[in-house]
Amino acid sequence: MTIRQGPGGPGAPESADTDPSDTGSERRAFSGAVDWRWAARTGAALVPAGPRTSRLAAEQAVAELADASVRAEEPVRAVTGLLDDQPVPAARIVDRPGWIGAAADSMSLLTGTGTADRGGALAGKPAGVQVGAMLAFLSTAILGQYDPFTGPDGTLLLVAPNIVGVERALGVTPADFRFWVCLHEVTHRVQFSASPWLAGYMRENVEVLGDIEDEATSEMLARLITELKLRRSGRAPDDPNSRGVVGLLRATQPPAQREALDRLLMLGTLLEGHADHVMDAVGPSVVPTVEQIRAAFDKRRTRPANPVQRLLRALLGIDAKVAQYVRGKAFVDEVVTTVGMQQFNAIWTEADTLPRAEEIDDPQRWITRVLG
Repeated sequence: MTIRQGPGGPGAPESADTDPSDTGSERRAFSGAVDWRWAARTGAALVPAGPRTSRLAAEQAVAELADASVRAEEPVRAVTGLLDDQPVPAARIVDRPGWIGAAADSMSLLTGTGTADRGGALAGKPAGVQVGAMLAFLSTAILGQYDPFTGPDGTLLLVAPNIVGVERALGVTPADFRFWVCLHEVTHRVQFSASPWLAGYMRENVEVLGDIEDEATSEMLARLITELKLRRSGRAPDDPNSRGVVGLLRATQPPAQREALDRLLMLGTLLEGHADHVMDAVGPSVVPTVEQIRAAFDKRRTRPANPVQRLLRALLGIDAKVAQYVRGKAFVDEVVTTVGMQQFNAIWTEADTLPRAEEIDDPQRWITRVLG
């Protein structure tokens, strides 16, 4: 649940219903594979500094983002019609190392591995270095993130230096852009607070991804070779989730894990598309320059990158993530236009009312199946 252009520190509190020592987590493929504390340290050491700014300007940005994250709640609930009686937690305004630490903590909780060292001084550290380098790169592109797995009410994270850097690059009104970003992330908070089952659904699918039993290498290679042949022949599915490294990852997964990955990808497409819809649906009465911001932001998303950046974007699945925003927003836009927001909200009822892969690009199929 992030918005990319392109916190909180390492001591984020654990979710009240998560026990990293749970014996069931010991058998997961993730267990012991990554030293998340080492990953956080590595990422913080590698991450480049954010944009130059004065101390006063930085303090003003932090204060304005904190205020905007609270003010965004009302227009988000007005547009979405999603209500609950949960308190509005304060956003955590962080720098890049802060986001890296929070992301590592969240992943350790989500995978059930914890951050404690396991199996000796070197256990998990090589993978920790690799993950840390990945987090360092991602931390320069993340504007905000809602984490439903830490804290009793989740954690809303806003990466101040990245937001300031992008608003400068786009040449947009800072106050409007900061509020616009908050609308996206607060929408994620509302999605999860109004539909408490969503966090459990995500965790269950992540657990399936981690529960990979012993499998002959030949079987995995056979699936990979089949996928590569399809790509060479031009018969691969025309689906962003089937292209690039994400597509290759799907191809190597056994059926149960591939289905779990697909469910997570579809959920991500819905969550991001819904949040993007809300960002724009609030209109100029709430964000006066919303149309200018959207046009400039979309142009930046699609601008060419240098070869190294293109490679990293492909390896980390960022291009697939951007496609999620586009496809998801088109789906939400069409359903809401056709049936209205109140009927659209049936989508949050249970897992079976979430859109299926074949429905994302054909919203009428979802309307027919779910709403009759």
